[in-house]
Amino acid sequence: MNVTLQELAGHLGAELKGDPGVKITRVNTLDKAGPGEVAFLSDSKYRHLLAETKAAAVILKAEDSVACPVASLVMADPYLGFALAAQRLDTTPAPAVDIHPSAVIAEDAVLGEGVAIGANAVIESGVVLDAGVIVGPGCFVGKNTRLGARTRLWANVTLYHNVVLGSDCLVQSGAVIGADGFGYANNKGEWVKIPQLGGVVIGNRVEIGACTTIDRGALGDTRIADNVIIDNQCQIAHNVEIGYGTAMAGGTIMAGSLKVGKYCIIGGASVFNGHMEICDGVTITGMAMVMRPITEPGVYSSGIPLQTNKEWRKTAARVMRIDDMHKRLSRLEKQLDKKD
Repeated sequence: MNVTLQELAGHLGAELKGDPGVKITRVNTLDKAGPGEVAFLSDSKYRHLLAETKAAAVILKAEDSVACPVASLVMADPYLGFALAAQRLDTTPAPAVDIHPSAVIAEDAVLGEGVAIGANAVIESGVVLDAGVIVGPGCFVGKNTRLGARTRLWANVTLYHNVVLGSDCLVQSGAVIGADGFGYANNKGEWVKIPQLGGVVIGNRVEIGACTTIDRGALGDTRIADNVIIDNQCQIAHNVEIGYGTAMAGGTIMAGSLKVGKYCIIGGASVFNGHMEICDGVTITGMAMVMRPITEPGVYSSGIPLQTNKEWRKTAARVMRIDDMHKRLSRLEKQLDKKD
């Protein structure tokens, strides 16, 4: 795939400085790009690479264009430009093309125009696949599930019954959506399963990473709003609600009935308690343990940053003594109060 610089500038909404007829075939980094490739400069710490770049063109800000030795695509947000250029030059193959003869499709399933279904996929009764949906090989789409227009499932995705995905969603391989939530009663030491009778409702333009699991609701639905991005190997329990535009990095765990607001940023390997609410605009740094509700926007962290083993052993030893130190400090404060 290739485009001219003029075509690419139009796609990005960028100002072109240079030969509009130059052909571009791919995106690369400033230091590795060569002829036919476009690079980008969005972080000032890489500005020193600009003078030596061999790229055919660079996406950058206006203040950097004067020092650019090659053609430039000038825009306010070069990182956005990188994303748009990568989309335009994307060569990722489709998860499936046409309908493979080995796919098993229920007679009453409704397939929109241009639907593609890969080898050995199973489409159960009552399923609706809107126009342009792509179901990769080995996928299972359970009863009465609906996929919106242009949604794509990569290989071996499992969607249980009564799951709804909106339009333009992307689900990576191995994801499981709609499995039972972890609901049990205890009868004298014996676990009694609580059937999970809700569903999963996912909005438009949602991306779900590989091997992520999203459990169905116990009674109501687990809900994920539009424009949410979820990384690989995350666990979202039953009846969780995630607000518009929230981003979640890999390995995050959310317990049941958690509510997360709009535009939250959640660092990798974070853990959330259930039955509480996180307000809009919260950033959680990686490996945080969120045990209480958050009611004010801001950046929140927990845990101990990496130290050498020797330093960590000292820190851990001191942490174990905190309760004793607190009691001693309280006694000293009382003694000082008496002297006053």
